[in-house]
Parts: sequence; C-alpha cells; structure tokens
Amino acid sequence: MTGTLYVVGTPIGNLSDFSPRAAECLRNCDFIAAEDTRVTLKLLNRFDIKKPLISYFEHNRRERGEIILARILGGENCALVTDAGMPAISDPGQDLVDICLAAGVKVESVPGPTAFATAVALSGLPSGRFTFEGFLSVNKPGRTEHLESIKDEKRTMVFYEAPHKLLRTLKDLYACLGDRRIAIIKELTKIHESVDRTTLKEACEKYENTPIKGEFVLVIEGAPQIAEEEFTAESAAAKAREFIKDGMSKNEAAKSAAKLSGIKKSDIYKILTEEK
Repeated sequence: MTGTLYVVGTPIGNLSDFSPRAAECLRNCDFIAAEDTRVTLKLLNRFDIKKPLISYFEHNRRERGEIILARILGGENCALVTDAGMPAISDPGQDLVDICLAAGVKVESVPGPTAFATAVALSGLPSGRFTFEGFLSVNKPGRTEHLESIKDEKRTMVFYEAPHKLLRTLKDLYACLGDRRIAIIKELTKIHESVDRTTLKEACEKYENTPIKGEFVLVIEGAPQIAEEEFTAESAAAKAREFIKDGMSKNEAAKSAAKLSGIKKSDIYKILTEEK
C-alpha cells in the first residue's frame, strides 16, 4: 500500500505556534524530510518527538526527491517540513509535492503559520487583494524582468528578503516603482519582531546607514490609479529630477521616470540635458 506525503507547517519564529495536529503528524509518520535537519531537530526536541530525518533542500532535491518518493511508494508515510512556515511556498518542497502527485501519491496538508499572510495583516496596507512575489532574483536579467512585471501591479505586493540584500532590493524597488508606502517587517513572531511603516524613499535613506540584521518581509503598496495622460514630458522630467537628487544619474533617472509615467525616456532626457 502506498504511503502519504504530509505537507506540515512549522513555526516562523516562535516555537509555541506549533500546532497539536502538526506535532501529532510528526509523531505518527515514518520519517521526516527536512530543509535543514539541525533546525528541525530543535523543534523535535522541544516537543519530544523522535523520528528519522532525511535532508531535502535546493541542492539535493532531485536525488533526494526520488529516494523519498520510492520510500512513500513502498508504503512509508513522510512529513515534509521547511525551516519555517509552510513547505512548497517559495521553497524546493514544491518539487517533492509535484513528483508525488505525478506518481499518484496522496498529498495532505497540515497547515501552519505563513510569514507573508502574517505580514500583510500587520502592515496596515490594503489586504483585500495582494500578490506574493517571493524573493527577487540575484541574477540581473531575472531581477529586471521581475521588476518590470510588477511596476503596474495595483494589488499590495509581498516580498521576502535576506538582510545582506535588503538595501539593494529597496533601492531597486524605489527605482522601479517610485515612492510608495511600505511596511518592512523583521523577525516575525520572534523576540525582536518589528514593523517599520514608511515609504520606499525614506527606507532607502534609513537603511543606508543602519545595521541590517534579521529576516525581512516587505509589504508594498500597489500602483496608484493614475492615468498615463496625466503625465506630461515636463512632469515626468520633474519626477526624474527627484530621482537625481536621490543619487541617480540623468540616464538612470530618465529611465525610471519613463517607466513610471509612460513618457518616452528620450523626451525626458532631452529636457534634463537642456537645463542650465
């Protein structure tokens, strides 16, 4: 008889958020597939759970995925966990779910906390409709493509970011989206949880000179309901001047203002270069 894959949510910071049902699932399964076995072992020790662990993460997902699938097809039940939150959400666990479904394996959820939903609830920004964007790519072409795809997004947007990339991401978002409201949420559910409700412009200035530690969720206001015809070449150039004051070159400022306004970059750049 084929086993079952259980997709189990784990705490995003505070271990007290681990549900009784999730603990029961881990106790009753045959083995646990974990993103980082060291992190998961701390959780298991806290709840006195003793089960075999197998590591399953980005760089071994293909090889380990086949091993895990074979064990499930052989009749074992597996609990899939990530370091924090729900597996398969911006996470290599998605691949394991996919291959199990393709093989006809039953997949069940044991839900738990999710950082993006919790962050939206705390942000103070519109929550009726929002889009989860995950992490921006570190690859420049991929990053540019992602940013281009969201510049006109009207819904609230949610991103995850690591501390060492936070400032670059804030600057890239400001250059692409212009000044918007943002909630920068750090260390959710942990002792040093904080919510910085500010704007992209102010955030770029603040974090330029602030030590950055912790894991972040960024909740950003969607695009304003402004028709393109409200922009003129002169008003677009005025927006470009604001970008220049913030440290951009004329070329970069004209490009960002063009994205924001719909006015041709060449027209904006011409106005900027003709100024004395």
